[in-house]
Amino acid sequence: MAQLILLRHGESQWNLENRFTGWVDVPLSERGIREAESAGRKIKGLKIDCAYTSVLKRAIDTLELALIHAEKNGIPISKNQALNERHYGDLQGLNKEETAKKFGKEKVHLWRRSYDVAPPGGESLKDTAQRTLPYFKELILKDLRDGKNILISAHGNSLRSIVMELEKLTPEEILKVEIPTGVPIIYELDSNLKILSKKIL
Repeated sequence: MAQLILLRHGESQWNLENRFTGWVDVPLSERGIREAESAGRKIKGLKIDCAYTSVLKRAIDTLELALIHAEKNGIPISKNQALNERHYGDLQGLNKEETAKKFGKEKVHLWRRSYDVAPPGGESLKDTAQRTLPYFKELILKDLRDGKNILISAHGNSLRSIVMELEKLTPEEILKVEIPTGVPIIYELDSNLKILSKKIL
């Protein structure tokens, strides 16, 4: 049996400012730092063998803060842009309300919430899954099959693509899934990687 812990980074400065972030490397907000520290305390009693994160600062900092507060020192950490947030293209850096006024609410809602419609110059959730899942299957699932307990610190959309794969959700179902910042989601998996339980801490 293995455990997989998914952790979306704590609130970033641009989450706070209601801006599209994507691959822009913004820091955690003060609240985001507290969320990361709290997440670490929540997983303190769990065994963690190794961790994976994107190459973006908000996910790396969340992971490092969580591991400090979980008292898990010296755990191997792998960083890869396959786990990065979806790329928001031309929307990156723009305020979400201003973007809705500029392009129209319906168009922006489609870009944000459809499965396979990408914003200009950016990625859809489907595109994000096409880079996240091969990495997840090749490396992370291998560790889980070997019985290792894994922590992934990443982003709303890269984690949604993993949840979609784990829970065998349809494109319509995954669009309704919200992953809050700084909240550990724990899956217990059997040797065939079937979900035995799911807990949100």
